[in-house]
Amino acid sequence: MNLKGKVAIVTGGNSGIGMAIVLELARQGANIVIDYVVHPEATEELASQVRALGDRCIGVKADVSQVAELQNLVAAAVKEFGRVDIMVNNAGVETRTSVLDTTEVQYEKVMNINLKSAFFGTQLAAQQMIQQGGGGRIINISSVHEDWPMPGNTAYCLSKGGMRMLTRTAGLELAPHNILVVGVGPGAVATPINAGTMNDPELLKKLNSAIPLGRMAKPEEIASLVAFLAGDGASYMTATTIFADGGIMQSSPGL
Repeated sequence: MNLKGKVAIVTGGNSGIGMAIVLELARQGANIVIDYVVHPEATEELASQVRALGDRCIGVKADVSQVAELQNLVAAAVKEFGRVDIMVNNAGVETRTSVLDTTEVQYEKVMNINLKSAFFGTQLAAQQMIQQGGGGRIINISSVHEDWPMPGNTAYCLSKGGMRMLTRTAGLELAPHNILVVGVGPGAVATPINAGTMNDPELLKKLNSAIPLGRMAKPEEIASLVAFLAGDGASYMTATTIFADGGIMQSSPGL
């Protein structure tokens, strides 16, 4: 893989899977725009790591649930680097609530951050890619739960199911422009969002025993897949989701 000279935006890029994606794309030579909402100090530390790899990097504070702020994010990338080649729609949250007890506020938060941001992030990145020419890559960080029910986390599953169809439909619409749209569906990943499970030995043991590979994924393992999809080796892949789940979807009826 070689992404030298490419420009990548990563939403939710200063922690968890997003941070690992930033670093892996930078290792492959890309210049990076890190989107964040909180912890500017973590963003600057990450940007320093990217620059130490020989790449250019900026952090942009933008609440991607708001279209105007997404517009500012893309505009900042173009102002700094002149183009956008890779858009990684990674920002995501969950409430761990069921269909019976999810509030309107919780529902809207999950749908706006997970699905609305991916929809308009795709739209705005694609518009810029078409304007500059040369095609591009849009990579949506989804979940096994775009296809696999998770009782007690209904709004999250619904948002990821929407990302599944966004990836497929946008992939078809944008194919004539050589803009490839691919989803990445991680299973359980060792990130702060799963801290509750990781800090409970019994829960962690139960989870690991359900995964054929016997462990959670490392964020870097998801990031390496994203970097592959951004590179030339994935030039004939679009409108689909690639799952990285340790085999759990094939071995368990639900989680």
